[in-house]
Amino acid sequence: MVSKVDLAIIGAGPHALTLVTHLLQKRQKIRSKIAVFDPSGRWLSQWKQQFAALEIPHLRSPAVHHPDPNPFALRKFAESRPHELFPPYDLPGTDLFDDFCGDVIRRWDLENAVTAEEITCIEPLPHSLGPRLRLWLKDRKSIIARRVVLATGSSQPQIPDWVSQIQTPLPQDRLCHSQLIDLRKLQLAGERILIVGGGLTSGHLAMGALSRMAKVDIIIRRQLQEKIFDAEPGWLGPKYLKGFFAESDFQQRWRMIQSARNGGSITPAMGMQLRRKVRQGKVRIYENTQVVKAQWLGNYWLIRTTSGEEYEYDRIWLSTGTRFDVYSQPLLEEVLQAYPIPVVNGLPVLDYNLCWRGCPLFIMGGLAALQIGPTARNLSGARMASEKLQKAIIKSTVAPYQAKIA
Repeated sequence: MVSKVDLAIIGAGPHALTLVTHLLQKRQKIRSKIAVFDPSGRWLSQWKQQFAALEIPHLRSPAVHHPDPNPFALRKFAESRPHELFPPYDLPGTDLFDDFCGDVIRRWDLENAVTAEEITCIEPLPHSLGPRLRLWLKDRKSIIARRVVLATGSSQPQIPDWVSQIQTPLPQDRLCHSQLIDLRKLQLAGERILIVGGGLTSGHLAMGALSRMAKVDIIIRRQLQEKIFDAEPGWLGPKYLKGFFAESDFQQRWRMIQSARNGGSITPAMGMQLRRKVRQGKVRIYENTQVVKAQWLGNYWLIRTTSGEEYEYDRIWLSTGTRFDVYSQPLLEEVLQAYPIPVVNGLPVLDYNLCWRGCPLFIMGGLAALQIGPTARNLSGARMASEKLQKAIIKSTVAPYQAKIA
């Protein structure tokens, strides 16, 4: 185990892999200066687990979005497997994408690049020692890094208010957020399941439950929305981003992000599958409806909705999404104390290079949305963030803790 590193990357998901390949493309010599930390010790461990647990057949992002610097690398890889690119925009099948990422890891010689360690705290060191960060590990050992990139998912489950009002004790498996559900481990024949939320995850959960002979109700607080992508393609280029980056008011940028993503949505293909199940009487969808009260009555749920109706269920699955909030990140507590920066509705105001003002910490993913835009958490956002970061990290002329906000 190294005790000092030049560049520490926390997390080994798609964002971290995208960053490393982009850095190596620009400067191979940087390989010896990078250390990647993830509790699993493997690339994309959590990503693979989530896709497998929800039995997601293909990605929502087109084939040009992936961790390799060459946007056409996945299409090339799929030439012998064209049936695994799904319409309408060549959306890669989960197995295809998984195999491609394995190929990326081999081609860039990254099989052994991830250290199986969990970082529990980022501690800024006094500037008299030069800008440095101490990374504390679970076993209370530590590593000193000259620069750090936080590339974990960093999101928190959103739990509806009515959940905190449930007074009776209940089995944990009877009320779960979607992040904790693994369809592969469930026997659901004959069960009645309520899914709360109208995003694509709701659709995957519904199809998984139906394939296990359950009956499904979906409650959505507004109309069911259908969109091919979770944000319009114009957000991937200057069409919308030009105006976004020209906006100097970060509150307004936050509002633009909310408007662009506009809550959860399903794809037209998933909408077609759900409507077919509705016609077959296997699914009921309640739009413009919310749960107001839930009671666990020993072996089933009694639910009351805003319409005044009551329903009985065996399980409730919360597909209510996640939120990004810098204040709920234990890793960042000491950084926030030492270097308080403006925060807009949970999102930190980073500088143009995605750097935390005052210290050599960079942020990728959803927490960087004020500098990347509505797709910050997506694969396309990983590429945009990597392009910004590679300039800051590789060009020694850019001191990360002195870069200006834009």
